Amino acid sequence: MIKGKTRTGFKYELDEARLDDYEIVEMLADFDNNPSVMSKLLSMLMGDDQVKALKEHLRGENGIVSLSGMMNEVIDIFQTNKEVKN
Repeated sequence: MIKGKTRTGFKYELDEARLDDYEIVEMLADFDNNPSVMSKLLSMLMGDDQVKALKEHLRGENGIVSLSGMMNEVIDIFQTNKEVKN
C-alpha cells in the first residue's frame, strides 16, 4: 500500500497494483481533455470508500463538491507522492 496526504490534508492509501493497471493509465492520459473520466478513475484507483471520504473532505459549506477541487486532489496525488509518480 502506498500512503500519502494531499496538500489539503486528505489522507489516502493506494494499492500499488492499481498503478500498474493499463486502464488507469489510459484514463490519466485522457484526464486533461475529458474530466468525465475522473469518476471511474477515482473508483478504480482509490475504491468507493475513499472516494466518498474525499468528497466529504472537499464538500463546501453550500454542500457542493467542487469539480476543480477533485481535479486538483487527483493531480496532487500524482505529483507529490514519489511512489505514485514512478
